[in-house]
Amino acid sequence: MKVLIAGGAGFIGSTIASCLLDAGHEPVILDNLVTGRREFCEGRSFYEGDIADSAVLDRIFEDHPDISAVVHCAALIVVPESVERPIHYYRENVAKTLEFVDRLIAKGVTRLLFSSSASIYQPGEDFTVDEGSNLTALSPYARTKLIVEQMLSDITAATPLRVLSLRYFNPIGSDPKMRTGLQLRSPSHALGKLIEVYREGRPFPVTGIDYPTRDGSGIRDYVHVWDLAGAHLRALEEFDALPFEQGSLAINLGTGTGTTVLEFVEAFNEVADRPVEIERAPRRPGDSAGAYTRSSRAADLLGWRAEHSVADGIRDSLAWFAHRERILPDLAR
Repeated sequence: MKVLIAGGAGFIGSTIASCLLDAGHEPVILDNLVTGRREFCEGRSFYEGDIADSAVLDRIFEDHPDISAVVHCAALIVVPESVERPIHYYRENVAKTLEFVDRLIAKGVTRLLFSSSASIYQPGEDFTVDEGSNLTALSPYARTKLIVEQMLSDITAATPLRVLSLRYFNPIGSDPKMRTGLQLRSPSHALGKLIEVYREGRPFPVTGIDYPTRDGSGIRDYVHVWDLAGAHLRALEEFDALPFEQGSLAINLGTGTGTTVLEFVEAFNEVADRPVEIERAPRRPGDSAGAYTRSSRAADLLGWRAEHSVADGIRDSLAWFAHRERILPDLAR
């Protein structure tokens, strides 16, 4: 099948594109390159532009009238930045998605995969969640994901569009073939910061050590990005058989195992050739204790389970950063 991937020059989108290519499908990439990288689009159908730009969408569908599904993973994702710049985040993540979806419906698109986030959940006392858990987004970033899900649900109830919202937990790792990986030299999430301080010989700041978890640090469900990509492949191939309710459905994508930040640092030190020390730091604006999935819906509906371990993800991320500068020579980014 031919699949339009919005945000396909970014970390997750480019990995999904690689997975689709390996399975014999054809990705078409749309990305404005605000955070994505042109290098990740080499050898792939690529259009530089914004998801709200009707002219570029018209051109894509003129060139590729046989697009059968769309994956929407174009979004800004940095939680502290969303606290500082909420208008920017609502414009980029919500308002532009509305324009994008309106145009997709006009083009006859009926299959949409939306990259959502587990950050929209209110975890239970044991920090586990499933798709029926209460939703309470704690940052502007998370609220943009929740609002878009709600918006898409309303739209699917009134149009032929069907939407599968895939709620990611915490992606780590890289494409095992080293075609793509984290595009930013200094990512803002835990593993990116760990690799940064590891390379620079600095201690790792554990932001938040007073959460009600087993060791006081936040808890996450770290899922390998190649497993995430495989879930998208399964979702696209099984899309028409899924039990949509009024056109929408949500599925958690996680391992089902909770790892605290301190445990994650310990796992990193077991894989790396030298250990990283830690320093305790206050919570960042918008951060939460975190959660991990207890859901079996991905296995039941998609036949998908995560296959890679946390150690695999750390190992592949370290390998990517050792390889990254050969593909992405612009060190400023």
